[in-house]
Amino acid sequence: MVLANNITDTALIFEGGGMRASYTSGFLNTLLENGLYFDYVAGISAGASNTVNYVSRDPERAKKSFVDIVLEPEFGGWLSFLKGEGYFRAHYIYEETHSPDAALPLNFDTFMANPARVRIGAFEMDSSRMRYFTKDDINTVQDLVKIVRSSSTLPFFMLPTEFQGKIYLDGGLHSGIALDIAKKDGLKKFFVVLSRPRGFRKVPLKMPGLIKAYFRQYPHLVDAMLSCHEKYNQTLDELDELENEGRAFLVCPETMPVKNMETNYHKLLKSYQLGYAQGQRDLPQWEEFLGFK
Repeated sequence: MVLANNITDTALIFEGGGMRASYTSGFLNTLLENGLYFDYVAGISAGASNTVNYVSRDPERAKKSFVDIVLEPEFGGWLSFLKGEGYFRAHYIYEETHSPDAALPLNFDTFMANPARVRIGAFEMDSSRMRYFTKDDINTVQDLVKIVRSSSTLPFFMLPTEFQGKIYLDGGLHSGIALDIAKKDGLKKFFVVLSRPRGFRKVPLKMPGLIKAYFRQYPHLVDAMLSCHEKYNQTLDELDELENEGRAFLVCPETMPVKNMETNYHKLLKSYQLGYAQGQRDLPQWEEFLGFK
């Protein structure tokens, strides 16, 4: 299998946002359907799933990952949370759905054959450091889905993920937007798919005392959680500057009809449809920035 990419000077970056990725997967599918193939793709949390679906060039899986998956009885919910299995049953969602006869078949061969450089960010719980996984860390499909799960593990609502002797939590605890690694890797232009409307900024987390008590054995993790809004907002400020310089294009939802923990199929389907429709309308602007016009 020989795959080629036609955008080699720009990083594609997918923000996370839980089930808000139902909307941004509509953007993803607009890119795929119009043959816009980036040679560098980075994502964190739900953006890690978008990264895998994009690199494996699978529009059907892109939609199913944040829409149809909620119809699966094993997906999760509050009953699952009360049982201690997490609001989202991460082991099922990431590690039991990728086979050909399961809910989210993953074309691992296509993913690995794609020459694009891949970066998936996860937060290491003990050291409170961000780790970006690459294809060099992936030997099997089990490695890949474990890395995506590591990147996507929401504190409180999902069980921490162990991979290669380390415990990981959601990469959003760092900033949630993989601009830092793209810059470190030498990219100068950035096409960034965000999951919040333009102008959004985060506020400090509520109930800091509860966070300090719950994670009292991990003081560095507590510090990271209580300051993550600052890192996130700083990244958005930097992206605004890059956009003003003509070096970044920010793809922002016109609206966001769902929250990160939404599980209603019909709301998620509508969210996907809105994202896809916006992508179709905005495509000429994307192509102009990317040099296709």
